[in-house]
Amino acid sequence: MTENTEIKPFRVDVPQADLDDLADRLARTRWACNELPAEDRPQEGPVLPGWEYGVPLSYLKPLVEYWRTGYDWRKWEARLNAHPQFTTEIDGQNIHFLHVRSPEPDATPLILTHGWPNSVVEYLDLIGPLTDPRAHGGDPADAFHVVIPSIPGFAFSGPTTERGWHQYRMARAWAELMRRLGYERYGAHGNDGGSMISPEVGRCDPEHVIGVHVTQIFSFPSGDPAELEGLTEKETEHLKFLQSFNSEMSAFAQLQGTKPQNVTHALSDSPVGQLAWTAQLLGAADDDHVLTNATIYWLTNTAASSARFYYEDHHAEHPKEPTTVPIGLASFAHDFRPLRRFAERDHRNIVSWHEYDRGGHWATQDAPDLLLGDIRAFFGSLR
Repeated sequence: MTENTEIKPFRVDVPQADLDDLADRLARTRWACNELPAEDRPQEGPVLPGWEYGVPLSYLKPLVEYWRTGYDWRKWEARLNAHPQFTTEIDGQNIHFLHVRSPEPDATPLILTHGWPNSVVEYLDLIGPLTDPRAHGGDPADAFHVVIPSIPGFAFSGPTTERGWHQYRMARAWAELMRRLGYERYGAHGNDGGSMISPEVGRCDPEHVIGVHVTQIFSFPSGDPAELEGLTEKETEHLKFLQSFNSEMSAFAQLQGTKPQNVTHALSDSPVGQLAWTAQLLGAADDDHVLTNATIYWLTNTAASSARFYYEDHHAEHPKEPTTVPIGLASFAHDFRPLRRFAERDHRNIVSWHEYDRGGHWATQDAPDLLLGDIRAFFGSLR
């Protein structure tokens, strides 16, 4: 059957009945029975004090009350609808995306990929500075035409209906999306899951991708003891943080990578469950950012299909050869830091590597100035 390649305009328009149902469910929340006292200790590694057992009631209860009585979904719906949005079918899957062209005719096309449990909301605050730097006190030479898709199975792209939507298939879909939009040469940026997908866009479409910018490089020790010989003190610290994150914060990844359906039945039935599952990684962001993402996952019922991204990647056949397109890294202080020796094993052409002394895993929220500057400098060096 021939694929429908039409690009259709899209607007977010949530029925009021769905919002009323959400408010009713929030009002009838049955809370966990108790909460153990927080440990009196400074923050060590990735776990916040008081979050040793997971998302605490002391965080969740007031946030749910704000969600029910103060949070304004319609404001965020209007923010999304302030930008041109579209859908198209690629490889049998509906793809939703924002496409904001710069007023600068020579702007560089750039596809930005969000992570989990985030959405296109991750990049809303960067659209203006990226597309119209002149209006934001920047150099018009740093302008970008931006394309911000919802990952297949996430949010407004809707649930996936086939197996096999791993990072490599998604990368091929992004290459097709940029071709369909008429971009001969373009860049890619990603964070979290987007930092996995974006290098693969460069791998599968090297004749069109000018470079890939990421905020993490997911290159880990292979298990060969020889790889750990001669680690510097700084590298050892980074490795310890990675090990701490993996041992204390990766329960969601282990579950979603092995049996994602086990938890998603609960997430699809309980908005508070969806919020807690979202907050385990987004909890350091401001309340509206956390709630907007949880609301989107709830309204689109994509808890299950977004979780399957981890399963599909876990069971995918991974390329053994390194990528070759130019790659730039912006690594932030409170995120796990890759070790360059492992990164260069997996990516042959790392041309920019910057480590910053502030910011975290969601740099668009807590270090947007550093991220924006790094994106501009990286792609500026490739022109």
